Amino acid sequence: MSSITAYAEAMLRVAEAEGDAEAVVDEMFRFGEALEASDELTLILGNATLDAGRRQQIVEDLLGGKARPTTIGLVSMAVAAGKARELPEIVAKLVQLGASTNDRRVALVRSAVPLSDDQLSRLSEALRQAVGGRVEIKATVDPSVVGGVVTTIGDTVIDGTVRSRLAQLREAF
Repeated sequence: MSSITAYAEAMLRVAEAEGDAEAVVDEMFRFGEALEASDELTLILGNATLDAGRRQQIVEDLLGGKARPTTIGLVSMAVAAGKARELPEIVAKLVQLGASTNDRRVALVRSAVPLSDDQLSRLSEALRQAVGGRVEIKATVDPSVVGGVVTTIGDTVIDGTVRSRLAQLREAF
């Protein structure tokens, strides 16, 4: 078992023991996305020359009042253990494990603008029919997406962006 999987499984067990696994997994996902989007934050939290307590304090300052104590504790633990750079991978595995314990698949959805509840509901239903089971959507805003959405379920990528459609039209003609 890889250390990524071991950390993810341990985090899930802690979140389940605290009774708020779904919310913690969602907060961890959001933090993982933020960490992946910020090279500066990754460098600071992954800086082994910076005292572990200081790195943990940065996490607490960032997440304090915005996340559950369980989430803050899990992120702090990973950062103190020198796993900040691997945290996005750990969180991706955590999300996958959390969904599988609830008999769901995870769909990572990127769009240029936030999707409305109605859009998320319709997308969830369409994906449920496409994959033949329950789907948990993790949506993020990605300004590089030009119109439409990009959905990833496991190894499958569904590119429904305007850019993708224009490229398909160019190839057809």
